[in-house]
Amino acid sequence: MSQPATLDTLRVGFVGTGFIAAFHLQSMLGVRNLQVTGIYSRSDEKRRRIADKANALGLGPAKTYESLEAMAMSGDVDALWIMTPNDTRVDVMREIHRLKKAGAPIRAVACEKPLARTLAEAREMLRLADDAGLLHGYLENQLFSTAVLRGKEIIWRRAVPSGGRPYLARAAEEHSGPHEPWFWQGERQGGGVLSDMMCHSVEVARFLLTEPGKSRGSLKLVSASATTATLKWTQPRYAADLKSRMGIDFTRRPVEDFARGIITLESQDGKQLLIEATTSWAYVGAGLRIQLELLGPEYSMEFSSLSAGLKIFLSRHVAGSEGEDLVEKQNAEQGLMPVVEDEAGIYGYTDENRHMVEAFRTGQMPAETFADGVGVMEMLMGLYRSAELGQTVAFPDPQLETYIPQVARLT
Repeated sequence: MSQPATLDTLRVGFVGTGFIAAFHLQSMLGVRNLQVTGIYSRSDEKRRRIADKANALGLGPAKTYESLEAMAMSGDVDALWIMTPNDTRVDVMREIHRLKKAGAPIRAVACEKPLARTLAEAREMLRLADDAGLLHGYLENQLFSTAVLRGKEIIWRRAVPSGGRPYLARAAEEHSGPHEPWFWQGERQGGGVLSDMMCHSVEVARFLLTEPGKSRGSLKLVSASATTATLKWTQPRYAADLKSRMGIDFTRRPVEDFARGIITLESQDGKQLLIEATTSWAYVGAGLRIQLELLGPEYSMEFSSLSAGLKIFLSRHVAGSEGEDLVEKQNAEQGLMPVVEDEAGIYGYTDENRHMVEAFRTGQMPAETFADGVGVMEMLMGLYRSAELGQTVAFPDPQLETYIPQVARLT
């Protein structure tokens, strides 16, 4: 693929208008050389809402489109951000592939995590992007968290030369449950909390363990071991709540709301490395909690998203409506509460979009691509299969190529 010419401004089109689209818009306030010029989703109301928000933020002019074809062929969009539900992503990518082959003047595509529901679907996403000659980026925001970037840089620059490479990365992400009904439906989402949140955890951990300047593929996958459970949301009280709020009969088709996994890797010089990941939809604290650790022979680093510098105390006499104005997945409006004052930056969305926009604008492949998304799906499928079998799964495992997690199977 020849390198495209550098653009003064990258014009981005959104494919999808859910919760994550609004998050991306907010983060893009911190990105230069960018315009959001197109919005497509099946819902007219949602695409108008996101377009209005983009224009109100000064990121436009954003125009709504009734079809992906109309937006891709308009000549007003250079790159597409795929943010639709997991079960639609392969079909969306097939349409983008068709349109690019038919002459759509787009140069790049970025896709929200996870890349797909299965390893087979992820490989198809990568094949389609490559065959269409598109630059492609995998939107895993935690790699671009300010704490992750700064912490990794310090550890590898100051500690590793004299202390040796890190050998253990721990990553945990927990909250009280997703925003949208489709996340709770295994066949649509591809699983439960392991698919939804451990895709973050295994990749940010793999990134921390990877030597700067080398690809994630420089670490060889050795084995996966996992345990999954449904701890909270099948209890009658909470299943009734979920049915009332989301219209989901979770007692009929439950998915896991807790997952713990160990990924064993091997460095290029033969050293054993470990990823220890924990995710949960059954955590009730102030809000979303992300905890990261990196350990080596003579050093460690740690980060917790709820150990914020800013805290607010509200007494019992201060009453307010429920919201998420202090922290994502907020669970309380009174007491001593942490405030994540810049969620887009702290969670990594701002630097993620800066990186993707600059790479696509200058005709470069970004540091995190669909190939990395395929690697994430291989790890996740190994973990799901391990939990189902009750034993460790060794890589490579040919069974993973067609494997579908038990909670995602229709029969």
